[in-house]
Amino acid sequence: MTRSATATASAGFWQRGVAALRAASAQAWAQITGGPANLAMPVRDNPYLGGPSSRPVRLMAFDQALVAVALVLVCIGVVMVYSASIALPDNRKFAAYAPTFFLQRHLLALAIAFVAALLVLQVPVAFWEKHAPKIFVLALVLLVVVLVPFIGKVVNFSRRWIPLGFMNFQPSELAKLAIAMYAANYMVRRMDAREDFFKAVTPMALAVVFVGVLLLRQPDMGAFIVIATIAMAILFLGGVNARMFFLIAALVIVTFSVIIAFDDLRRERILAYLDPWNPLYAQGKGYQLTHSLIAFGRGEWFGQGLGGSVEKLHYLPEAHTDFLLAVIGEELGLVGVATVILLFFWMVRRIVNIGRQAIALDRIYAGLMCQGVGVWFGFQGFINMGVNLGVLPTKGLTLPLMSYGGSAILMNLIALAMVLRVDAENRALMRGGRA
Repeated sequence: MTRSATATASAGFWQRGVAALRAASAQAWAQITGGPANLAMPVRDNPYLGGPSSRPVRLMAFDQALVAVALVLVCIGVVMVYSASIALPDNRKFAAYAPTFFLQRHLLALAIAFVAALLVLQVPVAFWEKHAPKIFVLALVLLVVVLVPFIGKVVNFSRRWIPLGFMNFQPSELAKLAIAMYAANYMVRRMDAREDFFKAVTPMALAVVFVGVLLLRQPDMGAFIVIATIAMAILFLGGVNARMFFLIAALVIVTFSVIIAFDDLRRERILAYLDPWNPLYAQGKGYQLTHSLIAFGRGEWFGQGLGGSVEKLHYLPEAHTDFLLAVIGEELGLVGVATVILLFFWMVRRIVNIGRQAIALDRIYAGLMCQGVGVWFGFQGFINMGVNLGVLPTKGLTLPLMSYGGSAILMNLIALAMVLRVDAENRALMRGGRA
């Protein structure tokens, strides 16, 4: 027998074997379900599998690796929030609290956030596209309401929270998601004007300025920087003339320079960042930064062990919120910090890729919204890590998915649920089905 005849016979053997296996599997499935034997068995949706299908997307068809990475970050956050806050009741300010008070509040916020995320996962992306302007207006209303005396709660001289009884809601966290949704919706509606920079950017810039005025009244400069970055990034990714963004960046730098020049508080903060060990700042504006750096120094390669942090014992303020990474560095060392950074990098990269995939499928709103969420997580995470490591001036921003804070956890998980919904609809479309 020739080599070609042997290959043909082998191929025929394998084809008959596969056909027999399929028939046997279908018969077994019919016995289990009681249905007809010729009914196709269900298969897991896969973005790399073709074939027509008119079935709606199944919610099991999403990026399980992204979910796993997000859950790992959440779990690390739970452990470290407990470790960083367990000694707080020793302080007279928190003397009435139990050692597990902040852990219980954090777990309650996570429970509410997971339920909300599961509900959001059921909602088609088209619904959010239709109602994005209304959600943005709602965020603006809440930013006004929080400034009203006897409604907004003041903590550390900032009025940023609306008490709801079971949690304190921070409207600026909703505004971050709302600006990503609204900017994506705006770009879809104004796609024809993107070549005219001023025509495309002016309405969005006015909206961001209005948000900024409300946030600076709280004050919350960190949230304003994140929101402005999200809006500019979506406009840039949406195709607005990129050359003009250099002009905007220059104007932003000049504006912040003027603010720092005429604001003694912010100028002192910048000087403390540049020289935190200076006796003039070490016990003042540079206090958090110096103790954060001490925490990282004590951690070395593998850390002092879980629970072994000394800086969390009333030396490092806000250790369970803004400076959680410093506690991670002290207790888990360079290995722990590097792990968190790599997980964040992978997650942000994957979110942005899901957005690119949606745009390739001509789902512009879904793609831009996903990329806006990726910019949000990536930029805010970068600022928080940079502040903890002394690379950036101190700014009150939490570490997404990890730091203590009910509003932040709630909006982070809702945003991730929207990204997962976009991914699920992408996979359905690539299989020839419908979302």
